[in-house]
Amino acid sequence: MKTLEQKLKQISPARRKKIRARTRELVAREMSLQELRHAVNKTQKTVARTLNMGQDGISRLEKRSDLLLSTLRNYVEAVGGSLTLVAQFPDQEPIAIGGFGEIVATQKNQE
Repeated sequence: MKTLEQKLKQISPARRKKIRARTRELVAREMSLQELRHAVNKTQKTVARTLNMGQDGISRLEKRSDLLLSTLRNYVEAVGGSLTLVAQFPDQEPIAIGGFGEIVATQKNQE
């Protein structure tokens, strides 16, 4: 029986690239904050240092079901990403909602 690695080696580099891209797309569709952190190989301690909080705070944050957008944005940025808010409606293309990052950044600058 062939391993996955052996099977992948039989596929052209272009096809493997498409498979990896599609895999990332499917995985990215929905992840918990903990899964997101694991996907980018970050520990709770690393994220906690970036956000100037304790590891226990990150643990609690990852278990919450209701977050402020600014908290979520800060978490996503701490693990190396950026947050985009997208509204989806039936029979329409998704719409990215902007302005939230600018509002939060402006509030921080005024503090």
